Amino acid sequence: MTRGGAEPRGAAPAGKGDPRRKGPRKGAKPAPSPYTRSGGTVKAREEGPMRVQRALARAGAVSRREADKAVAEGRVQVNGATAAIGQLVDPARDRITLDGVPVTTQVTTHRWIVLHKPAAVMTTRKDPEGRATVFDLVDDAPGLVYVGRLDFMTEGVLLLTTDGTAAHVLTHPSHEVERTYVATVRGDAVGAAREARRGVKLEDGLVVPSEVTAHPLGDRRWAFELTITEGRTHEVRRICDALGLEVERLVRTRFGPVRLGELPSGAARALTNAERTVLDALIGQG
Repeated sequence: MTRGGAEPRGAAPAGKGDPRRKGPRKGAKPAPSPYTRSGGTVKAREEGPMRVQRALARAGAVSRREADKAVAEGRVQVNGATAAIGQLVDPARDRITLDGVPVTTQVTTHRWIVLHKPAAVMTTRKDPEGRATVFDLVDDAPGLVYVGRLDFMTEGVLLLTTDGTAAHVLTHPSHEVERTYVATVRGDAVGAAREARRGVKLEDGLVVPSEVTAHPLGDRRWAFELTITEGRTHEVRRICDALGLEVERLVRTRFGPVRLGELPSGAARALTNAERTVLDALIGQG
């Protein structure tokens, strides 16, 4: 964040080019592929046993729903024997076939995407109301999942990966991976920052941010920046509400070592080598 009243990097001033006024159209052209640059893929670790349906879906042989059906219909075999629903397999060692055709289930590399999620976009694979999702903005891939959900109107850095184990590690509260948010707010932001440093009691427990700052933006607006190490539902908005702040805009500017920087809204990029090194250490690959 810049000081002296400047808007935080990566977030447009409230009311100017506000992405809440319009989101990307459903089916809009995806952002340029991040896989054409260095750092977009990471050598995969052996993930160990997983359910046979998941192994089929991650290999891209069928969708997860189709995999359930194929196993139920007896069309899947593991090492020559008919597979059962929920059966554990090891993609690195077991031979899996679908309709008699061998399925390559061992993943040799994992894909990583850094996306600047706009407002009015769902962090989900399918939306029953037909709204745009983050998967409309990137080149999709079998097994691609998001790392840490962002609310419908919350913007900012969102990681996506085909490494499900890493996604779980990075979002589990026990690993305390830092997330930084900048909220454009109205209210007593200085007093709120002072109170937040002592901890904010929410209905699901006390939250003590790692860092809290408040900087004036003009027109009685403040940039209220806080860093937390967990991702409870609507956590930052609930913190602001508990502190008496009115949130006009919310942007996640950092997730672990990955910063939003100047990445345009709706655009995607690959991990940098430095980001990849730190993430590897966080998930136990380093």
